[in-house]
Amino acid sequence: MKQPLVEKIDFYYNAEGYMVFTEKYHRDRGYCCGNGCKHCPFSYENVPEPKKSILLKKRNEANDGQ
Repeated sequence: MKQPLVEKIDFYYNAEGYMVFTEKYHRDRGYCCGNGCKHCPFSYENVPEPKKSILLKKRNEANDGQ
């Protein structure tokens, strides 16, 4: 039986009111869904090109700025 999702652990709501799944949620699920999720820990492996390359570039640029 699946456990209920817990806010601030499995997801949060962004400023626009959208539910955003956390990296923990994605790791627990165990695979990339291919939708280009913000916290995907699987390097967007199932996201089709060119979206995959764009997302990886944005993530690398964000990490370089930290």
